[in-house]
Amino acid sequence: MSVPSMTAKQTNELRGTLHQQENMARHTSWRAGGAAKVFYQPADIDDLVMFLRSLPTEEPIYWVGLGSNLLVRDGGLNGTVIATSSGLNRLVFMDDDQVWVEAGVASPKLARDTAKRGLAGMEFLCGIPGTVGGALALNAGALGSETWQRVVSVQTIDRQGRLHQRTPEDYAISYRHVESPAEEWFVAATLQLEPGDSAVSLELIKRYLARRSATQPTQLPNAGSVFRNPPNDYAARLIEACGLKNTCVGGACVSEKHANFIINTGTATAGDIEALIERVAETVKREHGVELIREVHIEGEASGD
Repeated sequence: MSVPSMTAKQTNELRGTLHQQENMARHTSWRAGGAAKVFYQPADIDDLVMFLRSLPTEEPIYWVGLGSNLLVRDGGLNGTVIATSSGLNRLVFMDDDQVWVEAGVASPKLARDTAKRGLAGMEFLCGIPGTVGGALALNAGALGSETWQRVVSVQTIDRQGRLHQRTPEDYAISYRHVESPAEEWFVAATLQLEPGDSAVSLELIKRYLARRSATQPTQLPNAGSVFRNPPNDYAARLIEACGLKNTCVGGACVSEKHANFIINTGTATAGDIEALIERVAETVKREHGVELIREVHIEGEASGD
């Protein structure tokens, strides 16, 4: 089966939803941060093509899925945010145990839907609270599996609204890092899965989620793991060894449940969270000589800048 058409609904009019001065705390899992100058939710890939073609070439562009690995500074974003989760959400089952999935589909949904279909291989995504686009951009992984192990090809878009088809060979892929050959963004991917047993896969997902709930602060706003694990070690172990659990800056605290998570206790600003991230990294560097690398992205202007 060929890749589903991405140009079936061409039109000269935008069909998505546009907001100005949109509060990004509503669109990030930390529930903190400033406003975006422009916030656009494309209706589908074709609408996204039209929208990108309408933007000035110098306009800063920020891509957001579920905002689960993003901190927007309190001064906000002086540019255009494109939010994929409401429009780029098609998932198509193809021949040969392949799945075509758009970038805005939530990773847990991909895990569940493929498991229900009797396809194995994506169960590890059930506890990663982001989108497929974010999983592709970061080579998201858990439990010994990574996203790009399943990628056959990807569809991307550039800032001129041109669509491209690429293969894994076009990228430099490593642990929690994917280097693109050009300024392009993921809009869809074809994934290779394998025949499985639906009941077995769903039971795996149930166990994975129970483990996540037991070891991570899932009930409080957070952005998942803040730092990548350094080679042959764990960021959480290093942070805990420094005695940093429960360390707080304003309303942001290092989780008691998992030291590589920073939680918003209800009043944290983006500035609080960023200051705590810096304090943790500086302490680990000073006490262990290890430079932690952030998994989360920090964008925007500090308040008052």
